[in-house]
Amino acid sequence: MFYRRKSYLVKREIVEDFNNLFNNINLPNQLKYGSRLVGRWMKDNNDGTVEVFAIWEYDSYEDYLQIESKVTSDAAHVKRITDWYAKYGGRERIKEYILEIKNDPLESTLTN
Repeated sequence: MFYRRKSYLVKREIVEDFNNLFNNINLPNQLKYGSRLVGRWMKDNNDGTVEVFAIWEYDSYEDYLQIESKVTSDAAHVKRITDWYAKYGGRERIKEYILEIKNDPLESTLTN
């Protein structure tokens, strides 16, 4: 199995819309191509920012790469994302609201 954590540091004012983007656009598209969501959480940092993160599971790293390739080449999905960015002034301007994005592989510490 391969696990990854996708995390975002966002301004509090965008959290509701950001979560709607995930639930209505990103999640269905990920599931369509075989991603498995373990869970998604958020933590208010009490400084005007919120950390939002998800844990994803795949059969292997290679499986993850294939799924991501399908997700990012889905033209209808890309248009929905681009349209969402446009509400905030485009990809460059969204950086004023989405301050940090991380995509980290996770390693188990368990020994059978």
